[in-house]
Amino acid sequence: MGKGNKKRILAIRLSALGDVAMTVPVLLSVTRLNPGVRFLFITKTHFAPVLERLNNLEAHPFEGKGIHKGIRGLWHLKGELKEKDFDAIADLHAVLRTGILKLFFSFSGKPFESLQKGRREKKRLTSGDPGGFKPLKSTHERYADVFRRLGYKASPNAGDILKREVWPNNFDDGLAQSGWIRVGLAPFAAHSGKCYPEQQMKELIELLGTVPNMRVYLFGGGQREIEVLDSWEEEFPYCVSVAGKLALTQELALISNLRLMISMDSGNGHLAAMYGLPVLTLWGVTHPYAGFTPFNQPEANSLLSNREKYPAIPTSVYGNKVPKGYDKVMESSPAGRVYKRVLEVLQESDH
Repeated sequence: MGKGNKKRILAIRLSALGDVAMTVPVLLSVTRLNPGVRFLFITKTHFAPVLERLNNLEAHPFEGKGIHKGIRGLWHLKGELKEKDFDAIADLHAVLRTGILKLFFSFSGKPFESLQKGRREKKRLTSGDPGGFKPLKSTHERYADVFRRLGYKASPNAGDILKREVWPNNFDDGLAQSGWIRVGLAPFAAHSGKCYPEQQMKELIELLGTVPNMRVYLFGGGQREIEVLDSWEEEFPYCVSVAGKLALTQELALISNLRLMISMDSGNGHLAAMYGLPVLTLWGVTHPYAGFTPFNQPEANSLLSNREKYPAIPTSVYGNKVPKGYDKVMESSPAGRVYKRVLEVLQESDH
């Protein structure tokens, strides 16, 4: 187990929000299996609230467009870290920036292990080669492997989740906080190939409104998304848009109080999963086989587009490649099918 008696690990994951959230169950696993371990975690400043839920972790801000920009900025970051005390370095990102940091730390004598992304097998998975269409190692396991190679035990399981938090005291949704079925809905993603069609999303919202005591919380960010979600809040009286209204730390507290989250292949699903919530993920041109399924979710919670009709799925790992004729992939996953699974999950959680 790590060098020295303090057992403090410098971990690095600079982006994105969902990827940072996916580290949480792994960090909790390392904590559980290696008593006394602590973390110093480098990430973007606005992602820190996700990690600061762990009481044995100190977040160190990374300003990639500011003081830490370029090689000189990374050297400055290395100088900041020189004042910190840690025993090993876990690179959970494996990009050019972290490769430069590895070079800078090469004479420190501290063990440094990097994420193995499985690029070759992911390339084959997205190539259309039938022989490459198989489930790959999950990102959670890839993160755990980094700690294992450093000599720490890591085995994420269902118990490696965050506790439910207190409802954000400055957010009044107009209802008492008991007796309601609180469901999260995050209808957007970074790429259009991962977004459920707006009209079908509204069909789903209408179906959810038929459930007694239903309350749907709408998540998103950016001006356009805020405008869309605000319009849905006006149209559907049981919907509450939280987009642009809460800081991330408050949004996380609210998420922890939901019954389930409905998400695209995007960050909100991972935020909900780190609290142990059921997460229904709607998949478009991406696919769970690439290893980005939210933590500890059953296969039935991954609602896939029709691969018989669109056999090139997954067209890419991140959803940024939409071949000709694949722009309407998600229309092959009807709202009624999603609603049916919502009812099943709610029934399961009642037992």
